Amino acid sequence: MSQGSTAKQRWGLWIAPLLALAVLLLADLTPGDPRPTRMAAVAVLMAGWWISEAVPIPATALLPVALFPLLGILPGKTTAGQYFNSIIFLFIGGFLFAIAMERWNLHRRIALRIILFFGTGPRRLLFGFMAATWLLSMWISNTATTMMLAPMAVALLAQLGDRYGPEQTRRYGVGLLVGIAYAASIGGTATLIGTPPNLSFARILTIVFPGAPEISFARWMLFALPFSIVFLFIAWWLLARMHARGLHATDDGKEQFRRAHAELGPMGYEERWVAALFALLVLGWTLRRFWVRILPEPGYVDDGTVAISLALVFFIVASRTPGEGRLLRWRDATRIRWGIVLLFGGGFALASGFKESGLSTWMGEALAGLGEVSPILLLLVICTTVTFLTELTSNTATTEMLLPILGALAVAMQVHPLMLMIPATLSASCAFMLPVATPPNAIIFGTGRVGMSDLVRAGFRLNLIGILLITLWTYFAGPLLFGFDPNVLPAWAK
Repeated sequence: MSQGSTAKQRWGLWIAPLLALAVLLLADLTPGDPRPTRMAAVAVLMAGWWISEAVPIPATALLPVALFPLLGILPGKTTAGQYFNSIIFLFIGGFLFAIAMERWNLHRRIALRIILFFGTGPRRLLFGFMAATWLLSMWISNTATTMMLAPMAVALLAQLGDRYGPEQTRRYGVGLLVGIAYAASIGGTATLIGTPPNLSFARILTIVFPGAPEISFARWMLFALPFSIVFLFIAWWLLARMHARGLHATDDGKEQFRRAHAELGPMGYEERWVAALFALLVLGWTLRRFWVRILPEPGYVDDGTVAISLALVFFIVASRTPGEGRLLRWRDATRIRWGIVLLFGGGFALASGFKESGLSTWMGEALAGLGEVSPILLLLVICTTVTFLTELTSNTATTEMLLPILGALAVAMQVHPLMLMIPATLSASCAFMLPVATPPNAIIFGTGRVGMSDLVRAGFRLNLIGILLITLWTYFAGPLLFGFDPNVLPAWAK
């Protein structure tokens, strides 16, 4: 490996293949059928490289394309088909909308209006920044949202230095910047397209349990939006107590935001088009089960259909700004995060391999002894494990490794699979302690105004709060909002 690689990467590059080879040569999970053992070896190799990042994460996601046919786990055509499906198109459509919002500055206008609405007192300003980040991160990249709002916060802190003094300004600045990072992660949990683990969950559920009901955009939002709102207020309250206590209101920053908003001018032709299409997108997703009734085949339409249908309009409608072409040009579309697309596909292929090879059945039998464990205790263990594991690993890769296992565990325990898979999905987006945990954390840490101890001090508390909140929300609100009995294994999971 290159000289810039870490010890974790160097060790992972060799240890993961050696462990996979040991499983392949020494284990015999199902006598008479070598496919579960071969699948376990591939899973060990992918997990080792994903966790250590010894090989680029998207490249590791391509291993099933090579290894499944070679090891006789799945045919090449079947494996390749896992890399492009309706969930992938939902992600692509959502990301095209995010690119359009960024290109025509709609996201900046929304953020400034929210900040001005909530006011510029210390606590209000903190909430305004967090609310703006939270709302935008439901629809556009958490990374892009944080990169847009963090410089605004840094510019404001420069103005507050004279009023509050260096020490209080630094303390408040930590809260403000950390609040932006945390709100980006919390907001992402509210929608299917807000964060990659949510999309992975929606697809892996149908792979592991083909008869499971669809997790639609509206259905997920009905469950996750209230959770996200509650978590946002808790995070704001915690940061306000830690970083805004004793500070008095000031209007120093209001003029800056008003001036920035005024510089945007009135909404232009292109911005109005993007806003209108975005509104149609949200309505199309949330009300899909009603409006599809007018179509010849209502069951043919899914959330990916809606996203792509409306996103295509961006390439049709011409801009009135000279030299800008259409609302979106194809070179804009090249900004789509194709590495994430490959990572999705690798996770879906992995889940399919678990099921088709028989490894899921073997794991279900091996885990049958956990049927006596209290469900709420198990939820706490799952949330704690995933939360702290994703402090150091890719949240998407971690989710895609664990969800098929948790599906098998649910069958072994004779409980509803959503009871175990949902909390793992939410927990993967709720790692707040370390800079490497999420891109928003890394961006905030990179400003130089937030130290490692600042992130750990607030993040550890929020991790614990998140673990408890996700456990309780899933246990009590999940069955009500998703409409299932947590203690009954549904017919489609048997």
